[in-house]
Amino acid sequence: MKVVQAYRYALDLTPAQERAVLTQAGAARVAYNWALARVKAVMDQRAAERSYGVPEELLTPTVGWSLPKLRKVWNHAKAEVAPWWAECSKEAFNTGLDALARGLKNWSDSRTGKRSGRRVGFPRFKSRRRSTPSVRFTTGAIRVEPDRQHVVLPRLGRLKLHESARKLARRLQAGTARILSATVRRDGGQWHVAFCVEVQRAERTPTRPQAVVGVDVGITHLAVLSTGKMEPNPSHLDEAARRMRRLARRMSRRVGPDRRTGQRPSNRWERARQQVAAAHARVAHLRRDGLHKLTTRLACEYGAIVVE
Repeated sequence: MKVVQAYRYALDLTPAQERAVLTQAGAARVAYNWALARVKAVMDQRAAERSYGVPEELLTPTVGWSLPKLRKVWNHAKAEVAPWWAECSKEAFNTGLDALARGLKNWSDSRTGKRSGRRVGFPRFKSRRRSTPSVRFTTGAIRVEPDRQHVVLPRLGRLKLHESARKLARRLQAGTARILSATVRRDGGQWHVAFCVEVQRAERTPTRPQAVVGVDVGITHLAVLSTGKMEPNPSHLDEAARRMRRLARRMSRRVGPDRRTGQRPSNRWERARQQVAAAHARVAHLRRDGLHKLTTRLACEYGAIVVE
């Protein structure tokens, strides 16, 4: 059977490569913010015209919210909005426009009741400091090098991996996998590349296909199984709390940014902030690893899993 899964690897970027990735991510943010401003301006203009009694057929034409329509509007205006557009990959601008198109669709579906769950708010502008740098490539040279320690991405060239990509490389060489896209993203101060891959897998049978297990997520315990077994709660955050408090105090003693006075943060504050972000990222990675191991073990053993 064919499944779509992700292979995620940490990157070891040089300062020049990091600047190049930030340039591509910045281009995505510029396209996103410009298109959002354009959509908001048209919506506000139409609302004002309606308040003055202008007929619907005479209102300002709307801007389409789909990715092809946003891309068409951007291509007409990019020479004026971003004269440097040729220095970046087209996939960078497509990343920002695609994010906006999905955000607008989710907001619209949430208002009309087509989307279940919590209400989705209207998309907001992305800040250079607060938003997570990310860029997605779907076309061009995307491959894993034969040494399995490097990957090649459009406009970014050859990037070194922090670990071996042998699992993905073996499937690519055997012809049982096909790379659909690659996303470069910074999490907790560390850059990662995630490959979205279509994989041909053999169907597996659980160890006990007729067995059924119930799972109740707890507080003192990570999970309680209907078999009576209790999965202990690792409490990664409690174990890291002391170090995180110490790092937070260290950052508070540095000269940080101040919007009121326009003060820029010092280099020591930036280094301390990166250490705090790395500590939080480590806790998140440990939690994700524990959940992944638990769910994999249950799926490999039981034929049916019931979750509260």
